[in-house]
Amino acid sequence: MIIKVLGGGCANCKKTKEVVQQAVDDLQLEAMIEEVSDMADIMRYGVMSTPGLVINEKVVGSGGVPSYDQVVDLLQQARA
Repeated sequence: MIIKVLGGGCANCKKTKEVVQQAVDDLQLEAMIEEVSDMADIMRYGVMSTPGLVINEKVVGSGGVPSYDQVVDLLQQARA
């Protein structure tokens, strides 16, 4: 599983990565978490406000820090 956190390194982007990492660890998933900070790359996903969250090349959220439970649900859906 490839997970990308889209954003320029703001506090919300860092928090999103932390939440994602915790959920990945708790679910014992094999996943690579990448930070994408290049605005051109972020725009290619159609994300207009960061942080954005992409799982397996599908945008699953943008514009705010997802809750832990939301991330767990998204990861479980992507795993299924």
